[in-house]
Amino acid sequence: MTSDDASAGWDSVADQFAALRSNIGTDIVLHWSRQLPRGGAVLDIGCGTGVPIGTCLAAQGFALFGIDPAPRMIAAFRRILPDATAACEPAETSRFFDRRFDGVVAIGMLFLLPEAAQAAVITRVGRALHPGGRFLFSAPRERCDWEDSLTGRRSRSLGEGAYGALLDAAGLKMVACHRDEGCNDYFDAAVGKA
Repeated sequence: MTSDDASAGWDSVADQFAALRSNIGTDIVLHWSRQLPRGGAVLDIGCGTGVPIGTCLAAQGFALFGIDPAPRMIAAFRRILPDATAACEPAETSRFFDRRFDGVVAIGMLFLLPEAAQAAVITRVGRALHPGGRFLFSAPRERCDWEDSLTGRRSRSLGEGAYGALLDAAGLKMVACHRDEGCNDYFDAAVGKA
């Protein structure tokens, strides 16, 4: 990986990543998506290849947008979901945040970013959601750091309290926390909900 690799090493491990993906967590995404207007616009941050999250949302009839900084992942996303709109760019600078969405998901992605970048993305999500819009992201509920098994880079969860504060500052309120069958935690937030 070079220092100018916007994907932070993910492009070089795209095939390994795709081979490891499973349907774990799709039930939580499906349940979450029922809170959104039918046919609404959903942004998938760190969409990867689109499997399984993007395909799950597209099958429910949502207008899907995906961003990922890894060129090989976005190429696969475009092949798998040709009706979706995709951009190969980092979440921190993505032009998709100039649009408005009914829902935003960031599954297995936010904790890959440094703390300041996580805060910036949450702020961008808050600005991009329609009133009543929903944000679902995954991260461990406790504050912790670990080494990513594919890229070797540091991952960090800011913890439930810090995420709650960042969501509040972005005009979002935590409405639920979920855990999937793989013991992954999900934070569900909504614009203006208590």
